[in-house]
Order: sequence, then structure tokens, then C-alpha cells
Amino acid sequence: MMDKTEKEIIEKIQDPSQRKDGFSLIVKHYSERLYWQIRRMVLCHDDANDILQNVFLKAWINIELFRGEAKLSTWLYRIAINESITFLSNLNKKNSFKADDPDGFLLSRLETDPYFDGDELQLKLQKAILSLPEKQRLVFNMRYFDELKYEEISAILGTSVGALKASYHHASKKVEEFIISDV
Repeated sequence: MMDKTEKEIIEKIQDPSQRKDGFSLIVKHYSERLYWQIRRMVLCHDDANDILQNVFLKAWINIELFRGEAKLSTWLYRIAINESITFLSNLNKKNSFKADDPDGFLLSRLETDPYFDGDELQLKLQKAILSLPEKQRLVFNMRYFDELKYEEISAILGTSVGALKASYHHASKKVEEFIISDV
């Protein structure tokens, strides 16, 4: 179900004379949520900001193709996730990580990020999340941090609700075990 703000934004972006105003509302309404989704994937503030700019650039370029068949937030999340995955893939290639520790570089960047203000427990949680396979990590972040419903995650990722529930359950158990194991 579409909320009132999203409905107003869609009406504006579908009207060529109001498209710029509508897009300004998109940026205002979705920047923070998209930033944090991206940040949880790439972990670095500066990278998250760069990717967010790319997301809005892609959204602007393709805004005329948005038909309102999916929620606007779903469309934007898909772009953000795809941009983040592309960024991480390019980062992996560029830094030629060891096959057995592809996320080690991300963790080291998190630990040295001047914008990371978490305590030891927050760092441990991030390490636990980084230990998850990519799909579980995505589902965990979207469900746990963004508090998205399984139906919304399903629309974004194109995965069944049942599979998402199983993925989240397994991810939660792994995170819990990781945190408890070091206590």
C-alpha cells in the first residue's frame, strides 16, 4: 500500500511540468533511508555518499520509465542495492582480496572510518553481519535495521516471502552465535 507522500510524489514526477519538484521530494523523502541501506552494505560514509549520488542520478535519468506499478521506495531500494553491489564487486576486483576473506577489507575500512562512532559492541555486531553471506546480509539489514516487512523485501529482491523468512532466521542465528561466541 502506498502512503500519501509517495502518492503525491508519483503524481508530480509523472507530470513533466512538475517532475523537478517531484524529484526534489524524492531526494528529501528517501535520502536518509537509502543512505543507511547503502552504508550498511559498504560500511564507509564517503562511499555511501558517493553511491547515494549515483542512485539519485540513475533515478533521475530513468524517472520517465517509472510507471508506478511498484512502490517508489521499492524502485529506489532496488537501484541502491544494485549500485552498492556493483561498487563492492568493483572494490573486490580492484583490491584483489583473498578468496577466503572477501569482506576483510570492508571490516578494516569500517575500523578506520572516522565517521564510525560505534562502541565495541557495535563493531562486533558489524563483524557478525559481515560474516553472513551477501543475500543473508541484505535481508538481515533490511529487516533488522530498516524494519521492512517481508513483502516489501520480496518486492525489492524478487525473492519469495518464505525464502526471506528462512534467510532472516538463519542470519539472526548466525549473528547471535557470533556475538555470544566471543563473550
